[in-house]
Amino acid sequence: MTSVSLPDDAELSRRIGGLDLESKVRLLTGADLWTLPAEPRLGLLPVTMSDGPQGVRGTGADPDATGLLAPAPSALAATWDAELAERLADLFATEARRKGVDVLLAPAVNLQRTPVAGRHFEYLSEDPLLTGTLAAAIVRGLQACGVAACLKHFVANDSETDRTSYRSRLDERTLREVYLAPFEQALAEAGPWSVMAAYSGVDDGQESAPMSEHVRLLWGVLKEEWGFTGPVVSDWAATRSTVASAVGGLDLVMPGPEGPWGEALVAAVRAGEVDEQIIDDKVLRLLRLARNTGRLGLPEQESALEPTEGPYLSAQVEGSGASALAPEEFALLREVAVRGTVLLRDEAGLLPLQPNSISSVALIGPNAVAPYLQGGGSAFVPAARTVTFEDGLRAALPEGVRLTVHRGGDSRRRPPFASSELLTDPDTGTAGVRADHLDVDGNRIGGEVRTSADWTTYENFGPATDRVVLRTELTLSEPGIHRLEFGCTGRFLVTVDGEQVFAGDDDRGVELVLQSLHHYPPLQWIDVQVGPETPRRIAIGIDLTVVEPGGYDRFVTAQLRHTVPGPTPYEEIAEAAAAAGAADVAVVVVGTNEESESEGWDRAGLELPGYQDELVRKVIAANPRTVVVVNAGAPVLLPWADEVPALLWAWLPGQEAGHALADVLLGRSEPAGRLPWTLPARAEDVPVPDARPHDGIVTYTEGVHIGHRAWDRQELTPAFPFGHGLGWTRWTYDSVTTPYPSVSAAHLTGPAGGDGLQLAVELTNTGPRAGREVVQVYVEPPQDGPDRPVRLLAGFTTVQAAADAQVTAQVQLSARAFQIWDTDLRDWRTPAGRYRLHVGRSSRDLRLTADVISDGDRLHTVV
Repeated sequence: MTSVSLPDDAELSRRIGGLDLESKVRLLTGADLWTLPAEPRLGLLPVTMSDGPQGVRGTGADPDATGLLAPAPSALAATWDAELAERLADLFATEARRKGVDVLLAPAVNLQRTPVAGRHFEYLSEDPLLTGTLAAAIVRGLQACGVAACLKHFVANDSETDRTSYRSRLDERTLREVYLAPFEQALAEAGPWSVMAAYSGVDDGQESAPMSEHVRLLWGVLKEEWGFTGPVVSDWAATRSTVASAVGGLDLVMPGPEGPWGEALVAAVRAGEVDEQIIDDKVLRLLRLARNTGRLGLPEQESALEPTEGPYLSAQVEGSGASALAPEEFALLREVAVRGTVLLRDEAGLLPLQPNSISSVALIGPNAVAPYLQGGGSAFVPAARTVTFEDGLRAALPEGVRLTVHRGGDSRRRPPFASSELLTDPDTGTAGVRADHLDVDGNRIGGEVRTSADWTTYENFGPATDRVVLRTELTLSEPGIHRLEFGCTGRFLVTVDGEQVFAGDDDRGVELVLQSLHHYPPLQWIDVQVGPETPRRIAIGIDLTVVEPGGYDRFVTAQLRHTVPGPTPYEEIAEAAAAAGAADVAVVVVGTNEESESEGWDRAGLELPGYQDELVRKVIAANPRTVVVVNAGAPVLLPWADEVPALLWAWLPGQEAGHALADVLLGRSEPAGRLPWTLPARAEDVPVPDARPHDGIVTYTEGVHIGHRAWDRQELTPAFPFGHGLGWTRWTYDSVTTPYPSVSAAHLTGPAGGDGLQLAVELTNTGPRAGREVVQVYVEPPQDGPDRPVRLLAGFTTVQAAADAQVTAQVQLSARAFQIWDTDLRDWRTPAGRYRLHVGRSSRDLRLTADVISDGDRLHTVV
């Protein structure tokens, strides 16, 4: 590696001073969708960003590129293991370098305030401490390898409905103690090199503004109070103003090169509306990011500094397919999926399965046939390979064990895309759908033919194209009623056999991008009758006006979906139940799908889609040796949970899904996961059941009582509590002690807790196998002062022990578990009184207690 002396801030400021105003402002808007501008006079090379956090998608320059697809962040959080999170981030950094990426837009540290939030799977936990701890680990793992983390979405952007316009209304205590907390912890413990401002806004009683313009939070808290020295990046196309965002604390507008800054910002500086020193500060922050990621050298230098090496860089191979990736990389993804799997219930001792004692397995369920491996939206990564649940079980089961697969009904509301075999280009008679590109006068200026019925975000046309007209003939042969469903975005006209059937006139710009990229466009349908003897050929035309979104490429969207006549869901369920009854063991995989969990919209409810509840009950009735596996990233209602012999939560497990599930089912590895959120038993018990804004406002009426805190406050019983998970063995909690008789309040300052209160917990593995335990500590604060949670997570750690072995868990307690934000003092303080420490396996399975007393200055252990 070349040894290069990196320029300090004084040198960077000197370089900035040599640029004219226009050149400085040019650097503050992206060069394109993913890349920041270069400036040879500063030694600045292009800095490239990519979406995360379930992998590294890349820039899309190569449309056929694939990559590593990790389990969703909620699955990683279920491991409760910061060391494992850091290892996974190391791997992400290696993948980023393979794809020429310098900044990964991750981790997302918004909280799972409500289980219906669309990006619930993409966030880590409902708890601020668990979220902050794992987020800090991810940041450390990325940045140790020279790839910048971009902590997002700052702040209180915890739901999707109208997210580009709503404002979150919450009091300052709630903001400080809950929603700012994981950002503060990650910044204090790991120092992320960039932060992304949210689309939405915040009304905290002192200032009400979009986050890209929020002076108090961006300047006052993030930069001045917390000392953040990197750039604040806009969410894509989120910046709507020039002066307000420039003075509000935003540093970089993405994407580019268009946007509200540029010439308008230069004019604002010259008019005295924006101080040029603010511009210089923004450029300095960008140069720090470039310096940290190896994209800054000597002025006029052409080549970048070499990136810092990480533990996986030795396995780096040029290319983007599965052959370019190392076996140990797949192994780590498999390990994360296994470690995050939660054994919720095993009343009959059915698990792990003994493969030598079974001769047949029935694999059943819509998600058994089509696993949901990753959530929709910006987290999406085209996987280098995918191992389905069927693939994994077939590879793991002994050769003589028969495996049958049965869907048991479709859980998707939307039918599949029309088969390419049914589509014919009307001009040539060959297979496909023809696209004609028309100018504003209706003249054909280009076109192409594709075989797919999915034309979502089609951009393959020139700047003069005003409309795209799709034409195809659909041949239907199977007798019965066929349903054709059309999904289009913007202004469009759909004809069938020359007759208009649907039209639209939506011109909302960036909202259409979000709907098209992260949401399946609204579907409209017609039914077509096909007779028993003669195939029917239908002429389809879709006339699409090009969408012109600010900050994104121009595009059109169209989908043609087709339902073929076939068995009813009830017939498929009956067939699946019969197969279960004939097998030694039934494994039912139920869950969500791309229609349920995605960026761009929130869920309407928590029920499993389709007929899955009925499927589970029919299979249980047919075979008492049934294992149910839930393939979902966010909570769903399981009304049959106390009826199933064995129940596993497998999350959105990423590309190694099948291998990970086989490892767990057959006992090769322990499902050591613990729930990072509370699983409701009934919809009416959910503390925050609605994610929708009302009159443009999302009001956080629950205050500091988020997630499991709210369940405890309302004395409600969930299906399974926060922190719950069984594993393969049993644990006894023997004793808890504190090494120090008293701790100064000075040692309980800061989100990380400094070298403050620590507990030693003795526990014994009393079960038959080696195992891993997550030791959790909850603080019960005094209830005679300010409104406080009944209990809140104060610390946790993971330990391992062989069967019949004892182990000591050292648990560092967070300062914030004892403190409140005093709005009068505008500072943190620890109220006087007795604090009871609860040690256990979940928020409701508490085995040991210890007391400490605060006199306001010190915490004293009570013997």
